[in-house]
Amino acid sequence: MKLTNLIGERFKETPSDCVIESHALMLRGGYMKYVANGIYSSLPPLRRITKKLEQIIREEMDALDGQEVQFPVVLPASLWQESGRYESVGSELMRLNDRNGSPLVLGMTHEEAAVHLVRDYGSTYSRYPFMFYQIQTKFRDEARPRAGLIRVREFTMKDAYSFHTSMEDLNAYYLRCHQAYERIFARAGIPEVLSVASDSGMMGGSLSHEFMLLTPAGEDSLVLCPSCGYRANREAAESIPLPCPQEEEAPLTLVETPAVHTIEELCSFLGTSARQICKAVVYQKNRDDSYVVLFLRGDLDVNETKLTNYLGEEIHPARITPDCGLHAGYIGPCGLDSSITVLYDNSLEGAVNLSCGANREAFHYTGLCMERDCPGARYHDFAKAVEGGICPSCKKHTLTLSRGIEVGNIFQLGDKYTRAMHMQYTDAEGVSHYPVMGCYGIGVGRLAASVCEARHDDCGPIWPVSIAPWQVHLCCMRSDNQEVHAAADRLYEELTKAGVEVLYDDRNVSAGILFSDADLLGLPIRLIMSPRNLKDNCVEMVLRRDKSDASKPSLDEAIPRVKAKIKELMAELSPES
Repeated sequence: MKLTNLIGERFKETPSDCVIESHALMLRGGYMKYVANGIYSSLPPLRRITKKLEQIIREEMDALDGQEVQFPVVLPASLWQESGRYESVGSELMRLNDRNGSPLVLGMTHEEAAVHLVRDYGSTYSRYPFMFYQIQTKFRDEARPRAGLIRVREFTMKDAYSFHTSMEDLNAYYLRCHQAYERIFARAGIPEVLSVASDSGMMGGSLSHEFMLLTPAGEDSLVLCPSCGYRANREAAESIPLPCPQEEEAPLTLVETPAVHTIEELCSFLGTSARQICKAVVYQKNRDDSYVVLFLRGDLDVNETKLTNYLGEEIHPARITPDCGLHAGYIGPCGLDSSITVLYDNSLEGAVNLSCGANREAFHYTGLCMERDCPGARYHDFAKAVEGGICPSCKKHTLTLSRGIEVGNIFQLGDKYTRAMHMQYTDAEGVSHYPVMGCYGIGVGRLAASVCEARHDDCGPIWPVSIAPWQVHLCCMRSDNQEVHAAADRLYEELTKAGVEVLYDDRNVSAGILFSDADLLGLPIRLIMSPRNLKDNCVEMVLRRDKSDASKPSLDEAIPRVKAKIKELMAELSPES
């Protein structure tokens, strides 16, 4: 491919709406073009990268005895109604009607379609286990698309589905898929990806893991323990509260607190710390707008995923109206209306001498003792894990928080979908059972952007050779010199015949433009043909990841040297290396 024929433009300026480097570099480098909010067109360099990623994924899925299929993008709503997700999933599911008024959905995930595909085929135990996968376009109507390909609305995803007759068989296959994912990310050039325990969310099931690339640009918060290796998404990480200090109980005392509404204002007014506050956080259920008041220690934050899972339904921050019976800034556990759902976090169990709202405008209580004043309270884990908190595994105060990008996920779904959609098989004795499922996803575009986020410098991406759009960037300096141009043309033709993927820049432009574009395209090996090199009967070979790694093989040695270097770079990405 000659750069003069390559569709797309490269430019210096960083677009103002780019919040992470990969987004900026992939726009500046001519990899993609904005179409609409969360929707992009892929230009040839990005399409070549994603095709290579898809091939790596395909090879690893085939090695797990997977069979490739393809589901429709548009699905009848009836399939999602069978599983119950047509009603339970929110507005991120795109719902529409065809010209006949029949309800449809745009597939954002394909568990229902997977069950539909094999509901008849999987009617006998002798056909189990089996797995199939697709690499398909999906649509999820994200409320806040951001960061280029990291969070989009339309995306390409590999999703695989396995079916088993026992949890033991699913567990064994789940481990094989976990190992295959580790190989995929190593081959893609980011072996540092970690798997963390996660919340299954709308997917359901009892066990799930997310594969995370640690980076400050990540959207997800991760909880890590350097002492024992515990890892979890903060949404799923257990919060273990510190033991409450043993103190003599003070009496519950009403205190006038005019114009004191926030935790900070109350701490200042009473001369206490946030740890000694019983904080109220108020939500409403999406279903009926009824109120939910959650009490927790004042220095902790609510984990809304835990709260939603406990309630079994979606919630939203409350709108407190004058007639709702709640006084914003003065809400406490004593004397609340019985129609309100009241929950307590574990951090309050056994706590004494707390300060809290008095459910009366401009008044708080001091001396709240949970066992004495809230004798019927039941406690659950509703808080976010904190930096320096207690590790759920080793019990040491060693938890740290990091940011990460989710590049893949795997779930044990159990019989959630097969039971809901009435898929059964008969065993050897003729008894009917529901098969259990696993599902395994990787977002291809997000993975490409994540590699760029992890492998770049100030000048542009540094693509691993396994997924680089081309392997070699051939630069012809002084293409107006006929001898130099002819030598570069010959080298380009010989490299192409030798099976090397080459992007050839023979434009008559300055060296600055030549090398700036080469940096933005980020190919692993750069060859430079110039009048001086031609005079010395050589070509300069430079590695993109380390420009000090340069050599000048003779023109006769150039192709063997290039092929040997490509082989060496590929070997570095082997999961066994």
